[in-house]
Amino acid sequence: MPQLPDRHEQIRLVHADFIRQVVETCANPERRRDFETLVQSAEQSGWTALARAVRRIAAGERGTQVFVGLDEEDQVIADSILRGVQDPSTLPSPQGRPDATVAAPGLAHMIHAASRGNAEALILIGQLAEQMSTVGGSMARLASVIRPMINGERDPDRLRKGMDASTERLMLDILAELGRLEVH
Repeated sequence: MPQLPDRHEQIRLVHADFIRQVVETCANPERRRDFETLVQSAEQSGWTALARAVRRIAAGERGTQVFVGLDEEDQVIADSILRGVQDPSTLPSPQGRPDATVAAPGLAHMIHAASRGNAEALILIGQLAEQMSTVGGSMARLASVIRPMINGERDPDRLRKGMDASTERLMLDILAELGRLEVH
């Protein structure tokens, strides 16, 4: 089986908007209300440990102690925020998400592996789909077709219902990559 793309980069891509918004608002005292709204939203979505870490970063903590108690996904998000506060050039590009050249093959490989019984891929794609749903909008729509694709659905007309053009393009790229994987 081909190597799955870097899991941490996939997490960064899925959470790029959140990461960028936190960095932009926590560094700007005039946007403190926006920052609190973001952090409270994270808490309401079940990310209490991450919200605690984000508040610590906003308060000026920069050491590894901010990562204590975080799972892998939360660590990646907190690390991206911490790096972004220190050097904004490290933030995920807003134009790069979703980047079909990275996201489509990565998602297709995970879907393919999950459909073949790979437990790690199933867990990872499930977590990504859950987080994509939390983001809402086009990401939530894409998340809603992951399970059918794992179960073998390949009809683009069934899968594309309700998608905007960019999400549909990403879904079609995933299907194309799945087609290549399934031939081998």
